[in-house]
Amino acid sequence: MRLVLDGLSGARGGQTLFSPISLSLEAGDALLVTGPNGSGKSTLLRIIAGLLAPASGQARLEDADNAFPDLASACHFLGDGNALKAGQTVRQNLEFWANYQGRSGRSIAEALDMIELPTIADLPTEALSKGMRRRVAIARLLVSDLPVWLMDEPTSGLDSASVERVERLIVDHRAKGGIVIVASHHDLRIEGALSLDLYHRHLGRTSLQDNSA
Repeated sequence: MRLVLDGLSGARGGQTLFSPISLSLEAGDALLVTGPNGSGKSTLLRIIAGLLAPASGQARLEDADNAFPDLASACHFLGDGNALKAGQTVRQNLEFWANYQGRSGRSIAEALDMIELPTIADLPTEALSKGMRRRVAIARLLVSDLPVWLMDEPTSGLDSASVERVERLIVDHRAKGGIVIVASHHDLRIEGALSLDLYHRHLGRTSLQDNSA
């Protein structure tokens, strides 16, 4: 499986946010996208997810199995909102996302264990703190088995222990052949990831010692 960005550029309101990007990510790869507000990080992820049209070029999935007819069908998108419905319990929200995505992943109990919130399944989402809601949103990625994770500021509102959990989940997903693209302002340890600075248009590679976002 390969995710290809081929001359991909993005615009908003008729203004170019980032000029054409060309790169490819193989199974197990990760890309850390950085840059200041307005540089196009969220726009890039939304284009890859199929939620926005590119200004030029394309994003595509190559050498995937028949379960994924296009890139959008292979993507989990975690935006800056949590996509959790008020008036429903955590369990009901996760059941919705598991059914909507259509590919069984971890059980709800297992996913909540993995984010270390094992006892909250029957609580209403509006009763949760900001950090807990973000962790439940991350659990959405676990209850349905999709290979491409697109994560926009995934650690927003999280304490250091929760950030480390997210880092471990990314490691585990890559070890299974998944592809991860993260847009972030914050320090996030993603060893061996490609690093794309949209503002300076620099493409490099991260390490545990060089992980600034």
